[in-house]
Amino acid sequence: MAAESVVDYDAIRKMGRKLEREQRNLKIRKFLRNRQSVAGLFIVAGVLLVALAGPPALNTSPFAVDVSNRLKPPSVEHWFGTDTLGRDVFTRVIYGARISMIVGFSVGIISGALGMLIGLYAVSSRRLDVILMRLCDGLKSIPSILMAIALMTVLGADIKNVIISLAIVNTPNMGRLARSAALVVKEQTYIEAMRGLGARPRRILFRHIAPNIISPMIVQMTFVFASAIITEAALSYLGAGVPPPQPSWGSILSEGRGVIYNAQWMIFFPGIITALTVLGLNLFGDGMRDLLDPLSS
Repeated sequence: MAAESVVDYDAIRKMGRKLEREQRNLKIRKFLRNRQSVAGLFIVAGVLLVALAGPPALNTSPFAVDVSNRLKPPSVEHWFGTDTLGRDVFTRVIYGARISMIVGFSVGIISGALGMLIGLYAVSSRRLDVILMRLCDGLKSIPSILMAIALMTVLGADIKNVIISLAIVNTPNMGRLARSAALVVKEQTYIEAMRGLGARPRRILFRHIAPNIISPMIVQMTFVFASAIITEAALSYLGAGVPPPQPSWGSILSEGRGVIYNAQWMIFFPGIITALTVLGLNLFGDGMRDLLDPLSS
């Protein structure tokens, strides 16, 4: 009888794993059937590939100045034309992709991790909940671009400081999302059962609640990624972001502002690349939401 019982339990576990695989495959097929999500995935993958492999493959430097070729229109030699100092705009846009990807990815990861910690500790204690949520409300009451500019003014223009500033700006939203998801999980029956069995609060918080709020956090991180790229470009455009001569999509747009009537390509190409990247991230984020959210239709 004991042997038969073991065999039955093994069969149940195998069936459970099979059902999980089938459910995962169904969600993946659903994602692949969504043309917009797949298009977003290809755009994001393409930009990441360009950011990683593009700069080493180029033979030109983004800092190479050639005044004799300043403000040349797009050609076979200079695909995106040249800027006011004769630098190749295509090369600078490719190098700018690396900066944008580094900033967006870092801000998404940092703000997601901090937001998850804030949300988890907020649901663990009413006193902490009041303190942390009021702090988040206070930070959210300030327009994000103004807060980012103020932080950059204090910290100084540097890519590390851009990441720190944008992570601070985006953490309150991530913390509120983590808190909302954690409150839902906290009221589940199995969490009550763990408390009844004497499990420590910290174990319940990080071993049982945290893994179940990762999915919505990952989805939101893709949107934070896109938002960070836009905000970094805005900061660089205003001169408060990545310092020159480092190529950034925002700084290239800022340089082209003064010659917009004579060299439209300096505005057109970095603007289009920025818009496509953000669009791809948003489409990909929508697909990830459908893939990871068990309540999505």
